[in-house]
Amino acid sequence: MNIHPTASVNRNAEISSSAIIGPYTVIGDNVKIDDNTQLLSHVSVMGHTSIGKNNTVYPFSVIGGPPQDVSYKNEKTRLSIGDNNVIRENCTLSTGTVRGRSVTEVGSHNLIMAYSHIAHDCKLGNYILMANGAQLAGHVFIDNNATLGGFSLIHQFVRIGRYSFTSMGSAVNKDLPPFCLASGNYARAIGLNRVGLRRIGMDRQLIDTLAKAFRILVQRRKSPNLDELSYLAEQFNEVREFIDFVRQSKRGILRTHLKARV
Repeated sequence: MNIHPTASVNRNAEISSSAIIGPYTVIGDNVKIDDNTQLLSHVSVMGHTSIGKNNTVYPFSVIGGPPQDVSYKNEKTRLSIGDNNVIRENCTLSTGTVRGRSVTEVGSHNLIMAYSHIAHDCKLGNYILMANGAQLAGHVFIDNNATLGGFSLIHQFVRIGRYSFTSMGSAVNKDLPPFCLASGNYARAIGLNRVGLRRIGMDRQLIDTLAKAFRILVQRRKSPNLDELSYLAEQFNEVREFIDFVRQSKRGILRTHLKARV
């Protein structure tokens, strides 16, 4: 087991023999760290926290800190982190709350850049990129392959669909459907994430069909044409996914046109 002599590791912590615990790192008694995970230096891991395989955590990050929620009364809630994640400098990831899901979950293959925050009861999928300073409030769900631009702010209970993208400084207070691009404060859904969709090799016909669904469900102010939506959904599974996301949204989705403020 590679533990630097300046590190403080509680005797009850479960640390894989192949994990690397760097200088001045502090690990609490309810922590489990799996194979080949590296805590480079000055990392704090606390709470009921499990970290999977092949993760790298950079200096001054706090993993498994208590939720920043006034309802929290030191209950035994959890943080679960998957495999192959990179968590850069000064990130904070909190455990869950009993009034929420009791667990905060981070999947695998995610890049969480410096100064990002993942609050209590959030659930992140896989292959997500959170650029520097992206901030998640409590109970946020981020689907696979989403990208949050630098200093994006995500409101409580918001869901971000897969392959969506928030531009720098976006303040997202409603759900963002999959494959879409959001920008602004407050954010608007300004179109499809065409660059990202082309990069993954999505067919042009599918992109154009998603664009039609976007115009019907997000851009237009009037009630959608249900027959036209049914026809589009029959063509591609991704279009049905887009339509189902909008229909199932509890918080409401971002629109192209913001409502006038009173």
